[in-house]
Amino acid sequence: MRRLTILLLATLCCAGSAFAAAAPTTLTVAAAANLADVIEVLDAAFMQQTPDAVVKVSTGSSGNFYAQIKNGAPFDVFVSADMDFPRKLIADGEAQSDSLLLYAVGRLALWSTNPAVDVSSGLLCLSTPAVKRISIANTDTAPYGRAAKATLQSTGLWDKLQSKVVTGENISQAAQFVQTGNADAGFVAYSTLKSPKLAGVGQFWLVPLSAHPPLEQGAVITKHGKDNPLSAKYLAFLKSADAQTIFSQYGYSKSEAAQH
Repeated sequence: MRRLTILLLATLCCAGSAFAAAAPTTLTVAAAANLADVIEVLDAAFMQQTPDAVVKVSTGSSGNFYAQIKNGAPFDVFVSADMDFPRKLIADGEAQSDSLLLYAVGRLALWSTNPAVDVSSGLLCLSTPAVKRISIANTDTAPYGRAAKATLQSTGLWDKLQSKVVTGENISQAAQFVQTGNADAGFVAYSTLKSPKLAGVGQFWLVPLSAHPPLEQGAVITKHGKDNPLSAKYLAFLKSADAQTIFSQYGYSKSEAAQH
């Protein structure tokens, strides 16, 4: 009887060990706000391909995430709206230099849900009486906000339109201002307008690529995530053909630098 009990305990211990080994590993990701819609699709595809993975994502402005990670926030991977903030983390010793990945290039769009605003005229519509408020993302912490400012500066409109500008904490909030009518027009991520919930809502005008520096978006493994085996798998997935197809469906493209 005692031998049987010992055998049963040994079997249960082995089964428990096997279960523990098969338990999913969690990956924590800090993702730029412009990815709020596409990241859900990407993560679902990643977890389908990687059964041992559970991805937990937080979205917000890239600059805020940079500050949080620098101050010890436990994110494994940082998926930014630019290359600058990931490079700063590397310079600070808070991210792995050999993991830096340019995964996609975003587009900026001028969007309005106000029937009185004709965005087909591009930036000219912003000076009309119908546009009383223009939303943009924070120009200090949000790369898409910097791109919007650069666009207006390149045409000499930044100073002229300052009294109309309302600032969102990130690009998602800038879009919310337009969607709710709190802004008559706004600079938003094109990917937001490609999402199922907003496709066909209002009218938009794609900002020419020549109007601002390219929105090259980078990802990096943080110091916290360097020992998590899922971190490298996730970045490898972001540059895979499956992920790039999803990015393309949401209006992103790859630059030549991202091909390598």
